[in-house]
Amino acid sequence: MATRIARTLTGASAAAAGLSLLVAPAAVAQPEAQVQDSAPTLIGHRGAAGTAPENTVAAFEDGRTSGADFFEIDVQLSADGVPFLFHDDTPARTTNVEEVFPERANNPITSFTWDELQQLDAGSYFDERYEGERIPHLDDAAKIATTQTGVYIEIKSPVNSPGVEQLVAEELRTDPLWQQLVSRDKIQVLGFDEASNRKFAELAPEIELQQLSGVVPGPAVLESWAGFADSVGTNYRVLSAQNVAEVKAAGLVLGVYTVNSPEAVQASLDLGVDAVTTDFPIQNARLLTGPPVFPGSGVEIADSVSNPAGDDVQPENGEYVLLRNTSNHSIDVSGYLVRDAANNVLTVGNGYVLAAGAELRVYTGPGTNSAGAYYNGLTSSVLNNGGDSVALWTPQDKLQDVFAN
Repeated sequence: MATRIARTLTGASAAAAGLSLLVAPAAVAQPEAQVQDSAPTLIGHRGAAGTAPENTVAAFEDGRTSGADFFEIDVQLSADGVPFLFHDDTPARTTNVEEVFPERANNPITSFTWDELQQLDAGSYFDERYEGERIPHLDDAAKIATTQTGVYIEIKSPVNSPGVEQLVAEELRTDPLWQQLVSRDKIQVLGFDEASNRKFAELAPEIELQQLSGVVPGPAVLESWAGFADSVGTNYRVLSAQNVAEVKAAGLVLGVYTVNSPEAVQASLDLGVDAVTTDFPIQNARLLTGPPVFPGSGVEIADSVSNPAGDDVQPENGEYVLLRNTSNHSIDVSGYLVRDAANNVLTVGNGYVLAAGAELRVYTGPGTNSAGAYYNGLTSSVLNNGGDSVALWTPQDKLQDVFAN
């Protein structure tokens, strides 16, 4: 069992922690999926990266609006030691760095000073209506959080931000806004780097701590992690019932990331996970509470073929996303967007009206457009062969569906 200090949790976090006390034997042959008999903890990934530019105030506000238990952020240190919120190691993907600092697009994000970071636009890459969103300071997250929606603080690439563990621990201990959240058990710290996590556990043993891992390790490693961590976070796509049983046997809470489609969330809960991190907390909160997840939507993503035989962008027959009209009337899908988790975008051209029950394949590569196929003509693939989530949007920015494979 964990040797960390036992804590009193509230809300969904308490329910999640309680599940970890129902310990199953570690050696179980073909364990059955565990029944989720209480509300899981729901976390908005990078705020709410599916509906707003990730790690921005706009995304944090979407995470709070969802009613999720937490929203997650990624903290790094600028060249002059300021804690800022950003995921990637370089600024190229999610900022206009090529316009502002054209020679530095692929430089480490931690090589920029705070003043330089504030000159970057971190919202326009997602949609023009977010033009002007800036890279936030760590404390901006505390200003958005509430005693209902707290913060998961991921220490990102700590090797690039020496001293970040000490700085975060001191902020949580001394800043009044962070102190209020800590007192209500609405803060957790997490990371992939085990050495960094162990360091943070020594600095702030009172803070809930999660060890992230792409896969769940064996019982011996889990037992070791239980000495400094309270939970494990892992990729839901590779999770098994055996993994769930072994994590619970080690006395650890189990979370999964990044679970975007309602079907994938439900499958994870059916396995018995305690916490779910998602880019779409607003929509998946509806799944957990009962209202329609995508109210008024008449078009769904029926499939995403990300790894066809041959080249992913071969003419006429490469990777594609399949749309289906599930309504009883025709729907004009001209200008609809398909956006993946990395913000790669496919579009539907003009003149595409789907009859009730009709389907349309939206291809990445080149080909001959027809009533049942539209080709974007791109020269490289955008769909992740190892598993991806894709979201469907109208030209008016209304989310229609999320699909994961």
